[in-house]
Amino acid sequence: MSKGALWEFQTMVRRFHSAGIEVILDVVYNHTAEGDEWGPTLAFRGLDNASYYRLAGGGRFYVNDAGTGNTLNLTHPMVLRMVMDSLRYWVEFAHVDGFRFDLATTLGREVHGFDPNGGFFDAIRQDPLLSRVKLIAEPWDIGPGGYQLGAYPHPFHEWNDKFRDGVRRFWKGDAGMTRDLAARVLGSADRFDHSGRAATASVNFITSHDGFTLEDLVSFTIKRNFANGEDNRDGHHENHSDNLGVEGPTKDAKVLAARALRKRNLLATLMLAQGVPMLLAGDEISHTQGGNNNAYAQDNETSWIDWTRADTGLLAFVAKLTALRRSLPILRQRRFLHGHKRPSDAVPDVIWRRADGTVPQSEEWHDPAFRCLCVELRMAAEGGDPNPDAVFAVFNTGAATALHLPDTAPGWELLLDTTRPDMAAGATFSEVPAQSVLLFRSRTGLPKGGKP
Repeated sequence: MSKGALWEFQTMVRRFHSAGIEVILDVVYNHTAEGDEWGPTLAFRGLDNASYYRLAGGGRFYVNDAGTGNTLNLTHPMVLRMVMDSLRYWVEFAHVDGFRFDLATTLGREVHGFDPNGGFFDAIRQDPLLSRVKLIAEPWDIGPGGYQLGAYPHPFHEWNDKFRDGVRRFWKGDAGMTRDLAARVLGSADRFDHSGRAATASVNFITSHDGFTLEDLVSFTIKRNFANGEDNRDGHHENHSDNLGVEGPTKDAKVLAARALRKRNLLATLMLAQGVPMLLAGDEISHTQGGNNNAYAQDNETSWIDWTRADTGLLAFVAKLTALRRSLPILRQRRFLHGHKRPSDAVPDVIWRRADGTVPQSEEWHDPAFRCLCVELRMAAEGGDPNPDAVFAVFNTGAATALHLPDTAPGWELLLDTTRPDMAAGATFSEVPAQSVLLFRSRTGLPKGGKP
């Protein structure tokens, strides 16, 4: 990097830092631009092909775990050193706050497969600089045993595609997804609650730069990637998307209203879940890529964020969600919630409920008709926090229904109703609207149980 380019990058980072924004750099150490055995010789192939790359077929062919023609060989000490030097450079001289590792399973694959105690992870852990920055893994690649969600060591966080797909399918109306949603909104303990890891190990997301934008997720059932020049073969084929009645752009007011509500429900679920929420740039203003779910090659209006066309209503709603999350530590816990009784008040830290206030039985979790999930949350029992505050969230993908608020708090204040995005805190309610997310906060001094 030239001195001028480095100065420009450093200036950008300083400006972000002055605004309270950390900078996470997306890095790709799994492959290079030299392609497969038919590719050009640009650098590493000419320097030491057998050391820099994983080879097959007696050294004639390249292992293709990244799907790009070649795979870097981080089991070689000099290749690992190159990656570590690169990471330290970006932290020490460019002052970034962390990294997101593309196809990170490739980096942790040793001779006999993925190893969370392998050389790359050991090198990170022992490094006095890199062990203190934020580290995020895309926990898969296309190689053998490539899917490794939940297998990464501390201090790594991981993109959670189980959250992405489960939440999409729940709001799409797929049967039997309520049980899965329960696991996802509590930080995916089924994947991450081991080896001393925290709920923050899960990076929750609905959309990312790979796949549909949020606007396209509720507008298209079929990807439209023809502009990429691969005859629409590229990109994810199964997106768990729903056009709400019309494929693509429309002026139908009912369809547009349904799409707007679906976006709010997806975003609310993301922001109310335990774990670390990740929001795709542009989703907060309804940016569309015209149905292209693999826009890596589109350096044009397809991928550019146009703030002159911003959906200001959705932007205000996202700001409301982030402010709510920031104000409620219960939604941002490091410890997993398992329904254990808190020492301070003998109340479980999580209680699942149906809309009528009853606790669902084991068989009900598999009932396709169980579409309104309620959850009462407090600070984790294991943390010993005596804070008596609670929140009560409702995720309803079914019809409108009556709601019985729990009597485990002196009263409840309505903070959020996705069917009323402009609603002020403390508004009244009569029932759970169809296709909605509600959030209540316990309030001392309010009437016991019932309506606020």
